[in-house]
Amino acid sequence: MTGYSCPFSSALQPDEDLVGRCTHTRHMEQGLMAPTPGGRGFRSSRMEPIECRDVLVQNALFTGDLEAVRKHFTESAAVNLIIESKGDELRWTSRKLGLWSLTYEQELTAPLHITAGRGYLDCLRHLLLRGAAVDFAPGGKTALHEACAAARTDCVRLLLSFGADPKTVSEAGYQPLHLCKSPASIQCAQLLLQYGASVNSQTEEEEDTALHVAARHGLEEHVQLYLRHGAGLEAKNEEGQTPLNAACAQAHPPQDMERYYRVCQQLVQSGANIDAADQDQQRPLHQACKNASARVVELLLAHGASVNIMSYSGNTAMHNILQVAAYKLGHRPELVVQALLNHGSIRIWPGALIKVLRYCCSSPRTIEVLINSYDRVRVTDEWAEAVPAEIMQKHPDFYESLFSLGQRPRSLQHLARCALRSYLEGRLLQVLPELHLPSSLHQFLLLSFEDILY
Repeated sequence: MTGYSCPFSSALQPDEDLVGRCTHTRHMEQGLMAPTPGGRGFRSSRMEPIECRDVLVQNALFTGDLEAVRKHFTESAAVNLIIESKGDELRWTSRKLGLWSLTYEQELTAPLHITAGRGYLDCLRHLLLRGAAVDFAPGGKTALHEACAAARTDCVRLLLSFGADPKTVSEAGYQPLHLCKSPASIQCAQLLLQYGASVNSQTEEEEDTALHVAARHGLEEHVQLYLRHGAGLEAKNEEGQTPLNAACAQAHPPQDMERYYRVCQQLVQSGANIDAADQDQQRPLHQACKNASARVVELLLAHGASVNIMSYSGNTAMHNILQVAAYKLGHRPELVVQALLNHGSIRIWPGALIKVLRYCCSSPRTIEVLINSYDRVRVTDEWAEAVPAEIMQKHPDFYESLFSLGQRPRSLQHLARCALRSYLEGRLLQVLPELHLPSSLHQFLLLSFEDILY
């Protein structure tokens, strides 16, 4: 490696091995260096990066101290430094004497990346004006990747104005658009598209498009933006998922349910295939039921989703929701079961109801809507043994009414409901609005919840 006159302290030293390890990155040849054919060496160029171990320089960059950055990075100073920093993930590394220790993964970065990722706009501008290579990627990604991942809109704008490539691919196979994963990154995505980013480009390993990423993260504005720019609704990733599959499959807390519903609504209204199957033959309805997303389930069913189709594992949508009901109480799984039954889902074999009771007893409304879909069920003493005492104490009225069905028949009102539902099987939701029934009776026929069985 050729020598380089450095204005920093003696702690800033060339590191032949470190620079040699960078030969595999995609962007080294962009005005900085290029690997020689068949070897680890580099052809000399305008400047070659050196490793920075100077604590004062690193502190100036990581804290955004503009005056210190100006002092250290003068017109004659090297701005394309390599800095080794700690990543966010732990990994096992071997030390001398054969010992292994758990340490934070070391990442290679540069002054441009540090300032862009932390939003230090003035420092970033100073480095760019001093000749920092805008697409330099010592750790496998550029400063533009860092700025987009951190949703630093002003930094993204500045980098693009200095010629940053919006289509550059990181070592992990991502373009900057794929890293716009937060609501705050919407303007970053807009800028990337304005500067020529491809809305339908796919990540190299997962084969996700930007629409897959936005749908998976419940980003309503991003989805709207990408659809306006011609994003493919039926593009499939490595797992065979479309963006609608990705949105429905993503687990999310109850407070995010509305956000994911609006994303799915946009995709459906734009013409997404309701029954698109992934590699495991799971449809959006299967996946929405796994996440107990009641409004999404209603949306899919209202647009014709096949309620009884099976995945490769043999599960229907009803199987999926009953398997997770006990773990998704905050999502109100009973609403999913109710929607499936009202749209013609095959019911559970009556002999298996006690098994469902064991798994779902912490969601008594789920049990209620299932039991109310039959005109009669055979309740035995074994049913009472299936419900833990603490659950009984929490919902005494409901479970007392359930167990009492072993000694008395269902009410005449319930039997009439079952008879009408059976007569209208497959047409229930189409016919009911034509009957002009009182609201209370209408809801009763649709298995409304009363928290007690008659």
